Amino acid sequence: MQAILRLRDIALSGLALIGAVAVIALMLHVVADVAMRNLTNTPIPATFEIVTHYYMVALAFIPLAWVERSGGMVQVEIMEGLMSPGMTKVSDWLVALLSTLIYAALFWVTLQTALKNFDTGTFVMSQSTRLVTWPGYFILPAGFGIAALVTGLRLIAPDTAKPEAAK
Repeated sequence: MQAILRLRDIALSGLALIGAVAVIALMLHVVADVAMRNLTNTPIPATFEIVTHYYMVALAFIPLAWVERSGGMVQVEIMEGLMSPGMTKVSDWLVALLSTLIYAALFWVTLQTALKNFDTGTFVMSQSTRLVTWPGYFILPAGFGIAALVTGLRLIAPDTAKPEAAK
């Protein structure tokens, strides 16, 4: 079990790195576009479309698993103070189960959409520039799928998801 948890932590560190690269790429792209627009009156084509179809989607959905690692996304704390330790474990397990099922369903639905867009070669036109957008649709199932794996691991090893202060 420790090897699986270590592998999960390495994968989540990789996600954090991907998120950091996305933030830096977003900032550099937008700064370059603004500079080009103001200095040479030639903005970078399709900047708005790239930001909305790639960067923002990645920034919104890749961190889901990272947040779930610490149990920060879905928590039931209103009644937790009134529950016995056994009931708290049952509640945590039910929340992890429900979260896993929802993330798995979202993974499946968004994967079907991504595959349809891949098959049709989805793109947008921006200033007579064709920007392929179908790869961005795979970010959602990746984020939801990894989040489902993380919450699923919480079903098997529930105490490993608690932050250190709560242990």
